[in-house]
Amino acid sequence: MDRVISTLIGVAAAIVGSGIIFIGANKLFDVAPRRWSWFTSLVGGLGAALVFGILLGNRVFQGSVWILVAAMIGAVVGFVLGSLEDRLARIAVGAAGGAVLGLIVGMTMRRVILVFVDGNVQTQVGTPIPNLNYGVLTVWTLAAVAVGAVVWLLRGRRNPLIRGLVIWGTVGWAIGAFGVPDLNTASRFDAVLASTVLGTGIGASIGFGSLPGALEKRKIEEGSRKYIFLTPALFFIAASLVVPTIRTLWLSFLDGRGVEAVGLANYTSIFTDANIINVSNWTNIFTSRLFIGGMIVIALGFVAARLTGRSRGEAVAFGPGSLAPLTFGVFLIAFAVFTTLRGTIINNLWWVFAVTGLATILGLAVAVLADKSRSENIAKSLIFMPMAISFVGAGIIWRFMYIARPPQREQTGVLNSLWVWLGQISNSTNGKLIAVTVLAIVIVGLAALGMAGYRQGVNGMAIGSVIAGLPLLWLIYRFLGPGLGGFAVVEATGETISQPIQFTSEGPFNNFWLMIVLIWIQTGFAMVIFSAAIKAVPGELLEAARVDGATESQSFWGVTIPQIAPTIGVVVTTLIVTVMKVFDIVRVMTAGNFDTNVIANEMYDKAFAEFNFGVGSALAMVLFLSILPIMFYNIRRMQKLAV
Repeated sequence: MDRVISTLIGVAAAIVGSGIIFIGANKLFDVAPRRWSWFTSLVGGLGAALVFGILLGNRVFQGSVWILVAAMIGAVVGFVLGSLEDRLARIAVGAAGGAVLGLIVGMTMRRVILVFVDGNVQTQVGTPIPNLNYGVLTVWTLAAVAVGAVVWLLRGRRNPLIRGLVIWGTVGWAIGAFGVPDLNTASRFDAVLASTVLGTGIGASIGFGSLPGALEKRKIEEGSRKYIFLTPALFFIAASLVVPTIRTLWLSFLDGRGVEAVGLANYTSIFTDANIINVSNWTNIFTSRLFIGGMIVIALGFVAARLTGRSRGEAVAFGPGSLAPLTFGVFLIAFAVFTTLRGTIINNLWWVFAVTGLATILGLAVAVLADKSRSENIAKSLIFMPMAISFVGAGIIWRFMYIARPPQREQTGVLNSLWVWLGQISNSTNGKLIAVTVLAIVIVGLAALGMAGYRQGVNGMAIGSVIAGLPLLWLIYRFLGPGLGGFAVVEATGETISQPIQFTSEGPFNNFWLMIVLIWIQTGFAMVIFSAAIKAVPGELLEAARVDGATESQSFWGVTIPQIAPTIGVVVTTLIVTVMKVFDIVRVMTAGNFDTNVIANEMYDKAFAEFNFGVGSALAMVLFLSILPIMFYNIRRMQKLAV
């Protein structure tokens, strides 16, 4: 309950704080046209307080009282700058104010930020004091001044040269003083010199500006509104996305401690690690039963397409009867590839292919079957319900469904209970007879359906009946032959015991059992999107297809699918992005063990379990770069559709 209360208090504080900032910013810029000096005073005070607050938060100095001191100095300097018209006086005031603030930072700069004690070893971490190299500092400053002169010439000499030189010289000084040299416990003089000169340059750059006229003040007030609306969002995006991304990119080129540069070594270690990507057994793909079965099913699909095409006077004609076996065959071949090639990256690709493909197909199938049915709302609500469950919660639910207890005990997991029950039927004469009879009846029905389809020229129905009957024949063989289900015979005693499946630990298909969780969740998402798209298909097009003699199946594949193709693209790209960064399900169910690791979990282990921030950051960048093209494609396609 305490956590709930603290969360509610935090949310309320965030809402109130955002409101205060928004209203305060509007009121601040309302002052600009009428009382410019007070406006610049407030801006100066708030700006100085913000800078010192950031420095305090990063432990550059100690003592929050300096924030108040900086705010007072900034307010005074801002008020004076808002009142003076003489440029030299403004430059002098700005430089003096900046110098004082820089001096305060240099004098109060901490020598040690954090101290870690591990046994008898004491480690000092971090210091903001620069160890100045005056030669390097001079080179950077002069180089920046030269760049400023070139920029001034390229911009047509519109602004005073001295102002550009001061601004660029300040930038060069900042890089040479704080960016290039090592930050260590150097002399206090270096800290004071570096900070004071930097503050002086920033203050002088501000002082170069001139007092605006009445029209310019009004434009500042009116133009501020868009920035007031956009700045908070841009700030949060920068703080939570842009800055961490840049920092992660930087860390990916450093060693595990984030100290020494190692170039591309972290990326090299990723793609040479057999646990991350291992393709050494690639020749076994072609001898896999999945691959052989997939090729057979694809061949049947092409046979169906050829028969359908011949009846229409074409070479081949792809339709439901041929596309279904072709799709199934592609899935079998893909599974053959992913179960043979191993590693974290291969697992991620397997997740993307299986989850995206199956969630899209199942979502589309449910949307079509439920469309305009009497129980449409109930069916859609039930299928969409898993979307309300977090990935962690879903992982826990399916762990209980997959759980395998010792053979001597009763199985409580749903799937293992069914599996063991099948084993009991397989070892029971009456149960086996009933099961084989039911399967035989179904096979006879499929054979009759296939023959009817063949006689009517619906070759897809004939091929589909054959494909659907193959696994049923295999089940009959298992029941009559070696048996089916979760049982094992003890050789010593001849006793039959239950044998549950270790769904989450028996590889490589334990990966697929984990994928089922995300498919279960995302099918509802795909269904809702597809259902809305199907209902938006113009009825006139469907009616025209029926008038031309098209069947329901032909109308779906020839009219509905082309109309909702953009929606299918949106769903597929969204699912790819979601699946690429999957983490929670794997973490909860296996923690990446049993050869089920994915990139996000590998990144977490490297960074926060092994404390190798270099490789962890490199994995994060690999994940980011793999998602980036998909996002770019999606955005570009949406922009084209908007036009």
